[in-house]
Amino acid sequence: MIGRYYEDFKIDHKTGEANLTQIYLQEALDFINAQQASQQPFFLYWAIDATHAPVYASREFLGTSQRGLYGDAVREIDSSVGRILNRLQKLGISENTFVFFTSDNGAALISAPKQGGSNGPFLCGKETTFEGGMREPAIAWWPGHIPPGQVNHQLANVMDLFTTSLALAGLQPPSDRQIDGIDLLPVILQGKLIDRPIFYYRGNEMMAVRIGLYKAHYWTWSNSWEQFSQGIDFCPGQNVSRVTTHTQEEHTKLPLLFHLGRDPGEKYPISFSSNEYQTVMERISPVVQQHKETLLPGQPQLNVCDRAVMNWAPPGCEKLGKCLEPPRSDPKKCFWPH
Repeated sequence: MIGRYYEDFKIDHKTGEANLTQIYLQEALDFINAQQASQQPFFLYWAIDATHAPVYASREFLGTSQRGLYGDAVREIDSSVGRILNRLQKLGISENTFVFFTSDNGAALISAPKQGGSNGPFLCGKETTFEGGMREPAIAWWPGHIPPGQVNHQLANVMDLFTTSLALAGLQPPSDRQIDGIDLLPVILQGKLIDRPIFYYRGNEMMAVRIGLYKAHYWTWSNSWEQFSQGIDFCPGQNVSRVTTHTQEEHTKLPLLFHLGRDPGEKYPISFSSNEYQTVMERISPVVQQHKETLLPGQPQLNVCDRAVMNWAPPGCEKLGKCLEPPRSDPKKCFWPH
């Protein structure tokens, strides 16, 4: 947002009042109007953060839900998404605009319930590779193309949005690199199900893999004993023996296997000696082996941290008198505790 700064729009930590979502909404509506006026196609990435601690809502929505401030923030986001969709319809471009709504992770239980959401029956929360940390729903909207009211249980991840967006534009993925995402249009438009694995990573380690309703944990870890002793708990009230561990536990020789249909909370590992375990792992093991043998590690873009490359003087800063001189470049290895 040109000329706008987060610190200029205070969040009242006592009442939770802030009008940031309305500002983000107006920016989105203005952008859509401008693109349509110039008859230009557009890509809009609208990432609101009202439900991320510190949670906030504008005055109009404060106290309007039964879920406290967090619920108020959700209601405002819902209203804002509705206004964006209404604008697309009013401009007559809804049938030529693909909208996809999802999240980047499960609820952060360390800030719940007042400053965070709920993961329902799923285990743990954000920053873990259990279902509560990784699973989230998604909604696709494209009038005239996507039949309304349908539900699909396709396994997907946000990397699929890149490949799907290319398909929407009639383009092919680049052939000079490995692309992990798949095209979801057959799923979204035709209701098909694509049989594919989902790999759960934490840092550079493959922690788990899911195929269909089965999920095998090769490593388990919630958060460290040091954090836990300080009151930081990624799995509050959810202590599952040998699963929600505070040390990094390896299960690569005998992965912990769960059936997420019968056991969405990952509480009851399937017995190692059962026929079900043997049959399922005979299917999962070669998939994991092939994945590791063909994996091409990339250089993380956030592997080197340097304060000098931050946006010290974005466009519009001179009008606000907030242009800053960048410090001397001093790149260092980033420290990511999780």
